[in-house]
Amino acid sequence: MKLATLRLDGSTRAVRLDGDRLVDLGAADLGELLSQDGWAERAAAADANTATTYPVEGADFAPVVPRPSKVVCVGLNYKNHIQEMGRDLPEYPTLFAKFADSLIGATDDISRPEETAEFDWEVELAVVIGAPVRRARGAAAEAAIAGFTVLNDITCRDWQFRTREWLQGKMWDSSTPVGPYLVTPDELPGGVRPELAVKLSVDGEVMQHDNTADLLFDPVALVEYISTVVRLSPGDIIATGTPGGVGHARDPKRYLTGGERVVTEVQGIGRLENVVTGTA
Repeated sequence: MKLATLRLDGSTRAVRLDGDRLVDLGAADLGELLSQDGWAERAAAADANTATTYPVEGADFAPVVPRPSKVVCVGLNYKNHIQEMGRDLPEYPTLFAKFADSLIGATDDISRPEETAEFDWEVELAVVIGAPVRRARGAAAEAAIAGFTVLNDITCRDWQFRTREWLQGKMWDSSTPVGPYLVTPDELPGGVRPELAVKLSVDGEVMQHDNTADLLFDPVALVEYISTVVRLSPGDIIATGTPGGVGHARDPKRYLTGGERVVTEVQGIGRLENVVTGTA
């Protein structure tokens, strides 16, 4: 299934993609839907012939989960990105956080803060949690994965590297597109360990192109590791890291200055298309 959160008349609705229509699933958003027991069965059972539907064309997608209780991000998780940043392969996942106020929809404008001169892009496969878990292992970690979505971990590099902690470079308001769809593992090659092409372009020029098979720590391993530290709740998002090709590692370095159209794609899931605009 492909699921999403649709903006509609000042509110939102959880929907399922069905051809050229979006079928209303009886919940305000995917966060609410995922918190319900048997959410997958409920979503699959919604009848496009009797439920309210909306056209896909012109749909205004909210962040796939508008208000997750947590967004946990992983740095340095593709071998080529680790090498381009001049670092050793890590023994453990490198974790940092974002907040819900950072998230924007699939076609929303990315707000470039006036305080940064080093505004960078990062295509990522993101995991969406569908069941509460703590210290999950094996099958429990696999079962906790509701599906996957697309995320662009936009980063203020000059703020990121002010200190040894990355948080202040990563959590800027209205900067992180996520969506448009949550795709359940059964629709993806590799299932809960999907092997998918990821790509990001700026004004039509491809900057990043890789495959999630290159991840050092796969989605299941990340659920196991993160849930050891903190409970994961339905709707929580794990951004799995970015491959090589970021602007900061280029020679000469390249950054987003405003006006660019950034397209972020993951095979089988969808694409984000966002224009970089002024300060949030």
